Amino acid sequence: MKTKIVATIGPASQDPEVLKAMIRAGVNVVRMNFSHGSAQEQEQRVALVREVNRQLGTRVALLADLQGPKIRTGMVPEDGITLKKGERIIFTSDPMLGTREKISVQYRYFARDVKPGD
Repeated sequence: MKTKIVATIGPASQDPEVLKAMIRAGVNVVRMNFSHGSAQEQEQRVALVREVNRQLGTRVALLADLQGPKIRTGMVPEDGITLKKGERIIFTSDPMLGTREKISVQYRYFARDVKPGD
């Protein structure tokens, strides 16, 4: 097994000379965080890595770090809901206006995937 050096690129490191220096320093996998940046920005980063690979004669790999599911709450009263430590609340996937006792989440598998204490 061979160890890889993974470096995340973003706005500060997408200058071709900066990327070349990173590769010369030993980076052999470039990670792109798809939680940030537009599809067009990611395409530009892919093109940059490919072009720098061509110029240096290297084969630096691309790693796409994809965002996982987001769990969002449903609507709550305009003034919000205040919970106190130790209080219990019920989460439901049924759409409803949240209360201090019950709030909706937009992830249908919440009850299956999240256990008490998570």
